[in-house]
Parts: sequence; C-alpha cells; structure tokens
Amino acid sequence: MVSLGKKIPRPPTTPRPSTLQAALRKTTEGLANELGSPTQRVPDWSDFEWTVARAVAAMHGVSPLLSHTLRWRGPAGWVRFLEKQRSHTQLRHGRIEALMRLIDHGARESEFATVALKGAALHALGVYRAGDRPMADIDLLVRPEQAQRAATMLERLGYTESSSSWQERVFTPVDHRDPDGLGEHAGNDIKIELHERICEQLPWRLTDISELVHPIKPRPGCNDYPSKASLMTHLLLHAAGCMAFQSLRLLHLHDLYRVSATMGRDDWRQFLESRRLPGKLWWSFPPLELTSRYFPSAIPAELLEVVAEDCPLWLQLASRRRSLCDVSLSHLRVDAFPGIEWSRSVGELVGYAASRLRPSDAHLALREHVESNEAWARQNPWSRLSQGRRILRWVTSRPTRPATMHAIRAALAQSQ
Repeated sequence: MVSLGKKIPRPPTTPRPSTLQAALRKTTEGLANELGSPTQRVPDWSDFEWTVARAVAAMHGVSPLLSHTLRWRGPAGWVRFLEKQRSHTQLRHGRIEALMRLIDHGARESEFATVALKGAALHALGVYRAGDRPMADIDLLVRPEQAQRAATMLERLGYTESSSSWQERVFTPVDHRDPDGLGEHAGNDIKIELHERICEQLPWRLTDISELVHPIKPRPGCNDYPSKASLMTHLLLHAAGCMAFQSLRLLHLHDLYRVSATMGRDDWRQFLESRRLPGKLWWSFPPLELTSRYFPSAIPAELLEVVAEDCPLWLQLASRRRSLCDVSLSHLRVDAFPGIEWSRSVGELVGYAASRLRPSDAHLALREHVESNEAWARQNPWSRLSQGRRILRWVTSRPTRPATMHAIRAALAQSQ
C-alpha cells in the first residue's frame, strides 16, 4: 500500500484532470520502460512532469530501485527525492527484520507455523538487498485453526487488530500514527496482515490457492514458501487481483521479473502443474504478459503460450490493450466497473455489476474503516459519500481517485 499519511497542503492551483492524466501516463510509462530497459537519455519532462514523476515513483513503490538503476540523474530535486527514499527504505528494513525475528520467536514459543509472504520472502531469497524494496507491512499466512494463537502472539508484541475482511486481519501498533509525507519513511508504522487463506476476488468470485502456499511439513515459527513455483504463483495471483481493480504497482511486475530470473525449467514445470486447480491458471496470463512487455525476455515465450490457453479470449484481448498506467493508481478517474473483463461468465458479470451498484454490508463497513483510518481517504469528500451520491457524482462528473490525488498533492507540496 502507498504510504500517504499526514495532511498534505493543497497547492495554490490544482491542474485539470486531463493535464494530470497526461502527465501520469507519460511519467509512468517512461519510468517503467527505464526500469526494464535502462537508457542513457534523460527524459525531456517539464518541471510539472518531474514533480508528478515523484508521485508515480512513490505510488508504484520503485523510488529506491530507481535511485541506483537509472543511468541518468535528472534534476537535483528528483535525485534528492530518490536518494532520501532509498535511505528511509533501508532504515525501515532494519526495523522489519527485527520485528520478523520477534515474530519467529513468538510463533515458536506459541507452537504455531506461519509463512512470511511476499516482500519478506523475496528478501529471504536474496532477490532484493536491504533498501531496494519498500514494505508497507508484513504478511503472514497461518492455518485457520491457529489464527487465534497467532493473534494473541501479535497482541503480546504490542499490536491490536484494527480491521478485518474476507482477505486478512490487519494489526497495527497500539501507538498507531499516520504515515509521514510522500512515499517511504523510516518511522512509519509497520502493519501486520494475518491471512488464513491466499485468495483474490476476480472480479467477484474468490480464487483460492492456499494449499499451494502452505508448507508440506510446517515447523513452529516462520516457514518459507514450499518452492519458487509456489512463490511465483502467489505473486501472480496478487498481481492479477491488483490489475482487476487498478491498483497494480510497477514493483509487482519487478518482483515477477526478479523471481523469474531465478527459476529454471523444473521450477516452471512445477508452476504449470498448478493447472490442475479449478479454472487452471486462467488468471496468470495478464500479469505474465504485462511483465514480459516491460521486462523483455523475463518470461519464457512458450510459457505464455501455455497459460494463454486457459485465459478467456476477451480477457486476453483486454490485457494486451492495457498498459501499466491503465491498471494502476496512475489511472486517474474512478471507473464504475473496473475489472469487469475478468468475469468468466454472464452470471459472474451480472453478479459483479450488481455488487458495484449495491455493495454488501461488509464492503460498506470496510469502506467506512478506510475512511476513518487512511489519511488519503479522510481528506477527500468522495470517501464520505453514500453509494447513491457516488453513482450520481460519477454520472455527472467522473471524479478523480482519492489516493492518486493525495499522492499528486503531496508531490506538488514537496516541490514548493
């Protein structure tokens, strides 16, 4: 999640949405291409576009990576921003490692097994060095019957459960504070997300791969993924869920690129064995195809051909047309039915559309929690509108996304 916390002063004038979207697209695609295929050419961007590029780098979680992979420097303010972000990420990584040791010790004492997911696993595998990859939180997977034991252990570490959803239970420090400014900050809270299953809504029904991620012979404490194929499968499903709801980050594609570089033929063969799951790997083609577009040669061509066989034709066509900007927070406008192309039947399409028009009580409760606890939501009137007023507002004005505008305003305020 993007670290956007304390109230950001509104700049004297906010550019028109069309101007913002053009700058977001230009800088997002430019930075993505530079991360995947670095050049020696400094982008010919205006001062405003360089400012928007800060917001883009923060939203996409790649500021630390850009600080040492770009082959050009850019304006002095841009360079200082990237270097500062890397420094904060490195300091924060030390705090996360210390907390992971406490969690491992606490899990062994309480005699339950957990899997440290995503960012923690990538660092343990050596895919990233300290300071390369930001982590907004620590993700842990436990068996449902051990979830309460894990929650009690987290409470002993000074955490309290702040929210829960179909996907996870979120624990925050008892002395919670809002994130500081734009992007990463060493002092920001480290949240812990406790998962009892690994699943995503695509776009309405759940796709569950939990049994692929649980270790075969778990031991008390923190466990690794069963295999690289298991890690890749989880990263792909997470990326697919983010694509469906326009929250994909360039960092997600970079994770896929880095892990794929460590995988051999046997690893990919094991990955394809997951086609035995219900629905096979139909959801894996869009993130794999997008990764191969920005990171050429990262994904074996024959693998793309195989997983494309499982993917519905309309989703294939939509995925090939969409860029990173279209499926991320760089997409400025609120869409009524984001990810509707992920529906696999007319019934799913109708059910998803109905859920968007009339959200469930659980969804409304989660929305209320976000509005109360996330600064980007508290500071935007859209977050407080009823569903009826949201629909009316969308029909008459196509509003901008609160989290995206918060990042842009933070970058504009920072550049003043």
